[in-house]
Amino acid sequence: MKFRHIPVLLQETIDSLNIKKDGIYVDCTLGGGGHSREILKRLSPKGKLIGIDEDISAIDAAKENLSEFQNVIYVHRNFCYIKEILNELEISSVDGILMDLGVSSYQLDNSDRGFSYMKDAPLDMRMDRDNSLSAYEVVNKYGREELYSILKDYGEEKFANRIVNSIVREREKSPINTTLQLVDIIRRAIPMKFQKDGHPAKRTFQGIRIEVNKELKILDEALEDSVGKLGSGGRISVITFHSLEDRIVKSKFKNLENPCTCPPDFPICVCNKKPVVKLINKKPIVPTREEMERNPRSKSSKLRTAEKI
Repeated sequence: MKFRHIPVLLQETIDSLNIKKDGIYVDCTLGGGGHSREILKRLSPKGKLIGIDEDISAIDAAKENLSEFQNVIYVHRNFCYIKEILNELEISSVDGILMDLGVSSYQLDNSDRGFSYMKDAPLDMRMDRDNSLSAYEVVNKYGREELYSILKDYGEEKFANRIVNSIVREREKSPINTTLQLVDIIRRAIPMKFQKDGHPAKRTFQGIRIEVNKELKILDEALEDSVGKLGSGGRISVITFHSLEDRIVKSKFKNLENPCTCPPDFPICVCNKKPVVKLINKKPIVPTREEMERNPRSKSSKLRTAEKI
């Protein structure tokens, strides 16, 4: 299956990075290389792009899609290791960093990856196929309370308790092996009148996917390390797709913009913690109506950008 992914907020993201033609840029979530291609088109041969992805299928696809560019370094790792990756490449600072935190169209559409609740597949959901933890282990082996927390906190599913009870009841009879088995359990657990707004399995699948890939646990630290690797005037642009991710990015940027820990009633700052970044946009950039119609998967996306002081 050909790796297909439509990059969201493409022009807005490229503009936000304020690309310098001889600069060094990092695409932390390379995917098929859609955003990277636009960055590379704006770089001179002296410029450089480091493309990181933990999905080897994405790396292979990007190498093919970006084959005309010679100034790309491909790294098959999770972007949480950005500091180590750049240190290994002997790169002390970069001019821009991009994170697109969405699941690619290829991963959703590829029936054997188990990300989609629309197609039958083994319960997998691993971005990195070498990861030992899959959705199967989460669904079949996690305790009731742990599974409830995942659906409630990561999936923001208000029927988490009913769904977990149904999962536990079914897995006691036999293992839950496939995505559509799980979807059927979820459908039966949620009252019909609440299944009209969107697919009933969407939030549960989101929660399990986040747990399998430890997405939220690595994001906060990765943002800190990324900003630490930006040179003066360098920018970091992050595209999120759900409120949990956006909350982390918003909070991290806010804390880096105003790191002062002095009590509000102090007349002057005595902690001497100086701002690290400035926000380029106070509010996130969202897709136009035209983009949402052209690419429905862009509807929940938000772009936030900060510049290193």
